[in-house]
Amino acid sequence: MKKFTSISLALLLTACATSDRSHLKTQLQVREFQTRNFSTTNTNDVLTAVVDAFQDQGFMVKNVVPQVGLVSATREVDLEDRDQVFFQTFFFGQNAQWSKNSAIEATASVKTQGGKTKVRVTFQEKVINNRGGTDTVNTIEDPKFYQNFFDKIGKSIFIEEQKI
Repeated sequence: MKKFTSISLALLLTACATSDRSHLKTQLQVREFQTRNFSTTNTNDVLTAVVDAFQDQGFMVKNVVPQVGLVSATREVDLEDRDQVFFQTFFFGQNAQWSKNSAIEATASVKTQGGKTKVRVTFQEKVINNRGGTDTVNTIEDPKFYQNFFDKIGKSIFIEEQKI
């Protein structure tokens, strides 16, 4: 009976471990939805469109280096929940800790390749607690999030080309 229980437990753990790995994306898959090619060789227009897209989504553009096609931006969001603050303070007193804000840091690389301009953008979310410490740091890996950003770039390029 012990042997059967051990085998069952091993199979259960293996099944759980296998299902967890199925959600992990390979670096190639991540790079694929982080990158988009635009059918223009005007890098300056694309760089401007990237800056516009960041600003449209509430990011503060921190740095633009046109010579290398680099843009960096940050968006901060207040996460503090009064109920969470109350319960944490009630149960833990001075040792209470809760999520205070989130900073999404983004970088975009813009370069001409062939007859197109290639844009690769990465978004990373950092959650800061009330003590100033970092709770989590995660790369955003939601293809829809990136699709939305690239759609804004495409619209901005179209508007720029049409001189609207």
